[in-house]
Amino acid sequence: MKIAFLADPLSGFKIYKDSTFAMMREAARRGHEIYAFEQRDMALELGVVSAEVRRIHLTGEQDAWYRADEARDLRLSSFDAIIERKDPPFDMEYVYGTYLLELAEKQGARVFNRPSAIRDHNEKLAIGQFSQFTSPTLVTSSEKRLRAFHAQHGDVIFKPLDGMGGTGIFRVKHDAMNLGAIIETLSDNGKRTIMVQKYIPEIVKGDKRILVIGGKPVPFALARIPQGSEVRGNLAAGGIGVAQPITERDREIAEALGPLLAERGLLLVGLDVIGDFLTEVNVTSPTCFQEITDQTGFDVAAMFIDAVELATGK
Repeated sequence: MKIAFLADPLSGFKIYKDSTFAMMREAARRGHEIYAFEQRDMALELGVVSAEVRRIHLTGEQDAWYRADEARDLRLSSFDAIIERKDPPFDMEYVYGTYLLELAEKQGARVFNRPSAIRDHNEKLAIGQFSQFTSPTLVTSSEKRLRAFHAQHGDVIFKPLDGMGGTGIFRVKHDAMNLGAIIETLSDNGKRTIMVQKYIPEIVKGDKRILVIGGKPVPFALARIPQGSEVRGNLAAGGIGVAQPITERDREIAEALGPLLAERGLLLVGLDVIGDFLTEVNVTSPTCFQEITDQTGFDVAAMFIDAVELATGK
């Protein structure tokens, strides 16, 4: 099988923890051909979507971990699978990329996750479809509504709708310290829509990443535990990742959402759960493969490539 990965520059990969690298390594181990390209390498010309693609050979070394062939301009439909692994920000360039991938689908390409499904599932807002699993949440640009929500719940978390890695997240307690400044900054004085949620005290035990592949949950989650006075558990914000078996509640959430999201074209989803509550639905480039595998022995990348093979019939 020929698998092309749409990813950020390979030179920036930290292969000891990178989930895309884990996917590539498992695919190569099975004898599949691995290719890579960046979003800027794509083009639409004469109605055909192609990209400047390089075949990648894994060397097994830590630093010079890959060798790349000369770039070739190939139709995306010539691959058996396209794996979309570009990291956010989910800006208009990202959206344009999904439009090109969607056109490639119409020409026969198989893209995972489906481009239209990525667009339709904002990683913060998607939880609104599953409010039975969420803590009290408000999405608005109205300062009046945001202040009223804080007055009602007392201890809340503000976050932008387009952030990643914990950026732009603020906790405001009952004393309302800096409430006005935070609302003004995040909402750009009422011009930008933001989210506020009731604070979930169980964050001290970790912000759990539950991976769902082909509609089925990985049996272990990675609890990303905040350190010191930090309220964010994100690994990028200094959180420590501890793998643990998923709880009954974790499984309930994953099994309720998994088949539905898979049917919509989301082969790989990262559900974020704090305590008993769903907080995000990650669909762009969910991570934590290697942390879970290293700590538990469960091969997440193998489960993912199994799902790709099943989906493509290869």
